[in-house]
Amino acid sequence: MAALTLVSGSVGLITLQNPPVNALSAAVRQGIVDTVQKALSNPQVKAVVICGQNGVFCAGADIKEFSKPMSGPHVVPMIDAIEVANKPVVAAIEGSALGGGLELALGCHYRISQSKAQLGLPEVLLGLLPAAGGTQRLPRLIGVPAALDLITTGRYVTAAEALKLGMVDQVTDKNTVEAAIKFALSVVGQSLESRRISTLPCPCPADMDALFERVMQRVKQSARGAMAPVACVQAVQAAATLPYAQGIQRERELMDTLFTSGQARALQYCFFSQRVVSRWSMPNGARWDNSKPKHVSKVAVIGLGTMGRGITVALALAGLSVVAVETQQQQMMAGQSAVSGMLARAAQKRGVPSVKHQVHYSVELEAVADVELVIEAVFEDLGLKKQIFKRLSSVCKTDTLLCSNTSALDIDELASQTHRPELVVGMHFFAPAHLMKLLEVVYGPRSAPQAVATVMKLGKRIGKVSVAVGNCRGFVSNRMLKLYAEQAVFLVEEGASPEMVDHTLEKFGFPMGLFRMSDLSGLDVGWKVRKAEGLVEPGQMSRVRQGRRYCPLGDLLCEQGRFGQKTGRGWYLYEPAGSREARPDPWLQSFLEEYRARQGLVPRRIDSQEVLERCLYSLINEGFNILQEGIAAGPEDIDMIYVFGFSFPRHRGGPMFYASQVGLSRVLQRLEHYQQQHPDVPYLQPSSLLRRLVSSGSPPIQKWKEVMRTPHSAL
Repeated sequence: MAALTLVSGSVGLITLQNPPVNALSAAVRQGIVDTVQKALSNPQVKAVVICGQNGVFCAGADIKEFSKPMSGPHVVPMIDAIEVANKPVVAAIEGSALGGGLELALGCHYRISQSKAQLGLPEVLLGLLPAAGGTQRLPRLIGVPAALDLITTGRYVTAAEALKLGMVDQVTDKNTVEAAIKFALSVVGQSLESRRISTLPCPCPADMDALFERVMQRVKQSARGAMAPVACVQAVQAAATLPYAQGIQRERELMDTLFTSGQARALQYCFFSQRVVSRWSMPNGARWDNSKPKHVSKVAVIGLGTMGRGITVALALAGLSVVAVETQQQQMMAGQSAVSGMLARAAQKRGVPSVKHQVHYSVELEAVADVELVIEAVFEDLGLKKQIFKRLSSVCKTDTLLCSNTSALDIDELASQTHRPELVVGMHFFAPAHLMKLLEVVYGPRSAPQAVATVMKLGKRIGKVSVAVGNCRGFVSNRMLKLYAEQAVFLVEEGASPEMVDHTLEKFGFPMGLFRMSDLSGLDVGWKVRKAEGLVEPGQMSRVRQGRRYCPLGDLLCEQGRFGQKTGRGWYLYEPAGSREARPDPWLQSFLEEYRARQGLVPRRIDSQEVLERCLYSLINEGFNILQEGIAAGPEDIDMIYVFGFSFPRHRGGPMFYASQVGLSRVLQRLEHYQQQHPDVPYLQPSSLLRRLVSSGSPPIQKWKEVMRTPHSAL
């Protein structure tokens, strides 16, 4: 909806009314068409100002309408009608002008922006492109290179940057609508010919062909198979080489292809799933909505290793007061220096002066006595963590939340060391902790809903996508990852090379294959975990441990000091010293040949399809087991953990959404095939929930919870 009022005697003020963000729903579009027509036909109106209700201009299309048949006026002719108006039309941009909202503003003759507003065309993040003239008008207004940057990345710009680029005509700290009205009155009677962006020539650099070739290569590399960024380049190229009418037709053709694609559905699923996971639930029915979180302003971090430093920085950047404790003086000094440097770099990146953050350092655990929440971040040793929790239980206030940054250990066992187990919650950060978006929030059987709500809210405050999961070995993230990684190593044992496996996974869309990722993280990390589980037998090459198939290749590499990038050798070779470029290692090839010969293994040819199916379907199958056990509330939780924690390609939606796209019956059939081939790998046995979903007709992913809630026989 849109309302028209006459202000200052001769300015028609059109206000978009669709809270909270004034999305361009069918009703709003119809309102714009009607009010613009009324304003232009009213002789009293000499100029028009378009603004949004409640301090927000317009955040673009109503994404909820994407799945419905088109109704109401089309956006392109609506904006064209504004642009051809014979009276000046001014956009008063407050809050945000995103997507269709910015395209609406580009159709206006002038744009006045609030200093704190954000502008952008983020459609590419939903698997789409700006299809209301955005790819045609923006290059004409700010030039091809700048338009390509904004449209292919979907990034937002501040009002200051928008002014510098030429996207807006004026920025104000005062009342934006009043400034726009005053501006509109000042341009009444002036020619509008040069203000109609679609009629302007597109300013193109001399090396335009070379520019588009460079950008296309860069975009294809970073997109990793995503279609939308490539289509965005093609649409902007049309703006640079074709008249507006033909360019807008090319924009529409490209949009039609994207709109019906599986990739767009996956990216829109991710968009909505972020909202779903924030409304977490527990088996007792407690939800974010009915559990009031505690106020937290002062937090402690125990341990200033790599994870502790990142967590400290994340908390400090969010404005929290932090007490950082490291009992080893040398480690304390190193940690303090690292945190200070990270905070300074963060300030520089944000383009703001370095500010004094409230981080206090201590070598005494007693320094945490007055905080509201503690995050233990020492290395992954259950005995050490239990000792710390026992001491924290005595040192901290009776209502202080005690949290552990464990990646796999039993939260309930840690809680058992305290006087108040209901206040113990897991906070599994991902490295680097100040940059990675995911926070896996782990509740044990005795964790209070309020404690979980408090941690979820804290995660949101520090900019994380927080996902609540139940307590089990490895939780959701590492429980699934372990099987994915194990299949990759099995494939190498059987004849694949690390490079071939990595190339296949990267072509699928992962930024880094399993073996490159292992080298980056350090092979010794997994080695320590396997030692703790009693799986490592030094010098032994047995391929059976604890009654199931086991591959000792990783252990054997670690025994030779090959820990990955930090030692210059792992699954790959890194030369010269300190290099991050992974190169195939001739030594490893000889080592694998010798290993297979000693094991009596005849290497076979393995194709990319088998790599994807065995790695991904084992991951997916464990996801179904997790859903069946109630460790995750729904498939969205698993998918957001993998998208934000492990960079599962967003345009594939996450492992569970990908399974729904491939077809559950196909996943089931291939798991049965591989389970028959490898009967000594128990987790290839298809999940009973997967079987139930297939027998229920493979419902869409949004309906899985209905099947999950249906009672079933253990038989």
